[in-house]
Amino acid sequence: MTKRFAITGVAGYIAPRHLKAIKDTGNQLIAAMDPHDSVGILDQFFPQTKFFREFERFDRYLEKLRRLESEHQIDFISICSPNYLHDAHIRLALRNGANVICEKPLVLNPWNIDALKSLEEETGRRVFSVLQLRLHPTIIKLKEMQTQSPIRKKSQIRLTYITSRGPWYLHSWKGNHEQSGGLATNIGIHFFDMLTWIYGDIEHCELHVENRETIAGFLELERASVQWFLSISESSLPQTLAEKGQRTYRSIEIDEQNLEFSGGFTDLHTEIYRSAIDGNGFGIEENRSAIEIVSSLRNMSPIGIQKNSHPMVRE
Repeated sequence: MTKRFAITGVAGYIAPRHLKAIKDTGNQLIAAMDPHDSVGILDQFFPQTKFFREFERFDRYLEKLRRLESEHQIDFISICSPNYLHDAHIRLALRNGANVICEKPLVLNPWNIDALKSLEEETGRRVFSVLQLRLHPTIIKLKEMQTQSPIRKKSQIRLTYITSRGPWYLHSWKGNHEQSGGLATNIGIHFFDMLTWIYGDIEHCELHVENRETIAGFLELERASVQWFLSISESSLPQTLAEKGQRTYRSIEIDEQNLEFSGGFTDLHTEIYRSAIDGNGFGIEENRSAIEIVSSLRNMSPIGIQKNSHPMVRE
């Protein structure tokens, strides 16, 4: 049965993946909202979608549909808005009788999770999150190996993720700590979710380096010790890659063996949508561990290790 969708943040970077997923799963996009009007991409996917720049008018339209017969109501609202708005937009969806598919991070703080779970129970609707690394074939295989392994010694992991961004990044909401949650929240949340999903709950957390472009630290998990480094600075790229013009570097070393998963991301959002529509997606509680980590980091001070001493910066 075809589902009726609405979306917030449709002018954003990640929205096209959601538009494609809605179309690829054979569903309809009825309404879209974004304060910015550079939304011509709608013509590529759903040219008849009603578009709103004002949140209030979008809210009023959803309320109108909710009061009509069931075939007019919205089944799902996809949330691609800036991180700090996710909580409010999830609440909007639930109160209008819609299920939710929300981009990462689901919320910025752990206490928001409990409030949303209560609202889920009150409304009878579900909140699903985009934790796409859990669907990546390489990550699934790693999870299975960890689960089946009789050896329980802790793995030693080094995570490096450098995704070069221009000056625009720090001038956008992404560079605003209160709106994005900072670098660990904005670009690290998927990796922290993946690590806790595979290696268990957090036991200890340290922040070693933090500035506007780079953040690094240490995590002790039940079954792994993790050194991690995240950066949006091109200057952090390994020399050989920078000379080739490559702007992204992703590396996870597990017990000195490199885990390669650069590819395989193309259709993961579509798989997330299929699972959510079937009622089997990743729910609210599955976000807790990663959100607790990034929330803790947000309230820590670096312990004094200098940026250039980090073993994963620049080869």
